[in-house]
Amino acid sequence: MSEPLTAPGEGFHPHLHDVSGPSATPLRARLHHVRADALDGDTAQTGGMRRFAAISGRTVGSEKLWMGQTHVAPATSSSDHHHGESETAIHIVSGHPEFVFLDDSGERPEEIRLRTSPGDYIFVPPFVPHREENPDPAEEAVVVIARSTQEAIVVNLPGLYALPIEEA
Repeated sequence: MSEPLTAPGEGFHPHLHDVSGPSATPLRARLHHVRADALDGDTAQTGGMRRFAAISGRTVGSEKLWMGQTHVAPATSSSDHHHGESETAIHIVSGHPEFVFLDDSGERPEEIRLRTSPGDYIFVPPFVPHREENPDPAEEAVVVIARSTQEAIVVNLPGLYALPIEEA
């Protein structure tokens, strides 16, 4: 593992040069390298969180996938929201964020809180209202998110409630 990091355009396609501008090479004919310092903060946001796109239709031309990072500040809670038709997979990188949703499968709706640790994964089905919380007073929580749509769909809600099936 002593090889240096690749520069844009190196690796599997050494004939490709700087990829900062539009590429004449088709999307399906090359790999795309998005550096950590090149994440795109111009994405859908929810109060209490900062989302950064790495892989999206806009950043690399993806057609079916969005992937990026979300940062939740210490002692912060996001707004209640859902991600529309997107399936969302979350990998906890640092901190101990908590994911809150309403389970209405019983006689009375019950708020469920999933407490996580680095290395854990969370799956959020389409249209499921939820929120992320970071109860730690000092440490930011960072997660990596993958979605089944090419852009980050975020629908902010006035409360944490289950959507009727016809709205989903």
